[in-house]
Amino acid sequence: MSDGKSYFFVGIGGSGMMPLAMILAGRGASVAGSDRTLDRGALPAKFADLAAKGVTLFPQDGSGVTSAAQIVVASAAVEASVADIVAAERVGAARMSRAELLASLFNQSVLPIGVAGTSGKSTVTGMIGWILHACGRDPTVMNGAVMKNFASADAPFASALVGGGAAFVSEVDESDGSIALYHPKIAVLNNVSLDHKSLEELRALFGAFAGKAETTVLNIADGETAALAATLDAATLVTFAVEQNADLSARDLRPEPFAIGFDLVAEGVKHPVRLSVPGQHNVSNALAALAAARAAGIPLGEAIGAIEGFTGLKRRFELVGEAHGVSVIDDFGHNPDKISATLATLHAFPGRLLVLFQPHGYGPLKVMRHELTAMFRGALGPDDVLVLPDPVYQGGTVAREVTSADIVAEIGTQAHHIADRAEAAAWIAAQARSGDRIVVMGARDDTLSQLAADMLPQIAPKIA
Repeated sequence: MSDGKSYFFVGIGGSGMMPLAMILAGRGASVAGSDRTLDRGALPAKFADLAAKGVTLFPQDGSGVTSAAQIVVASAAVEASVADIVAAERVGAARMSRAELLASLFNQSVLPIGVAGTSGKSTVTGMIGWILHACGRDPTVMNGAVMKNFASADAPFASALVGGGAAFVSEVDESDGSIALYHPKIAVLNNVSLDHKSLEELRALFGAFAGKAETTVLNIADGETAALAATLDAATLVTFAVEQNADLSARDLRPEPFAIGFDLVAEGVKHPVRLSVPGQHNVSNALAALAAARAAGIPLGEAIGAIEGFTGLKRRFELVGEAHGVSVIDDFGHNPDKISATLATLHAFPGRLLVLFQPHGYGPLKVMRHELTAMFRGALGPDDVLVLPDPVYQGGTVAREVTSADIVAEIGTQAHHIADRAEAAAWIAAQARSGDRIVVMGARDDTLSQLAADMLPQIAPKIA
């Protein structure tokens, strides 16, 4: 997109903003931005990577917004009182939301492939992107997580891939309703469950999204998605499911601690598959990606060969390290479906779980309260331990109607509220003994990865 325009991103280090900035910079646009994390001196490697890609960085004090020719891009979470937004108003700079800009790039592409659903979007997006790349289709990929297959010493934060081919693969977000802006040719819907909005709102949003596509890939093992499928034109649908009949079905799952095998059944033919990522949820993700890749013209055999080389995403069941027989895992789980999938994957193998879950905001905590507490009560093993620090808070005004302490009180004696995150991590490390698995979970906070890494040296040898 070398259209001569100048873009300024407010919060450029965010998981949804950084890859979009990378795509624009890679296409030749002038890109600058600011971020509160940069101002605090945190995560310097991330901002060094942006600077290396030609992005100009400014303090978030309004100094980078100086011309009406700039297009100021901000997420819905950025308040009008932020200095860069005040400066944009003062100089008359045009405004765009992150979703509006991404949707415009997506809709202009020859083959827009949109990945939606409450859980699994980033992984499926990464899988599709990797299959298309490995099969020579040179896609552009917009992801909310770092894709390990594309990461390197020169590109440590590879949450975007800039390609010259027809395909533009992107996860699309329902949390702010912006999914309505996207017009996919291939739509993928993994599942429908509570996270940010009510089920009534989600059904309408996902239904409208799926109905626009020439091909819609749907997980009929998910009850809500199966119900939605029944309302759509059957001629446009490709279905997938684990351990039940569908156009693409997974049978005979063979789990390993950090991988999983299964048989893919399509049109009566069985194909053995082995993924380099674990868990039944990733089998479902792989079926979605394989179906989308086939809809994009990749022969199924080629797509299977490619997906077996998919190495995963950062912060998705990522083994950080081991100390004194204790494994530390970093995971993006933040809603009931995601968290329960990770816990189920871990419970397939022996060992106590010590879980640190940082809620990703007071608003989502209020929406998910009852489903979250019910999930933890059912998904924790009898010896497992759960610790909740206070939710993510990144400034501004927010209603704190439901807190971590409220959730802990409803879960019971296995759960503990330790408000300060560092103190919560230290407490968990002090409890750990050989054979335990520590899991750090949460979203909207890149520093959780460093928290997980910092726990390793705190783990002392103990006799079980």
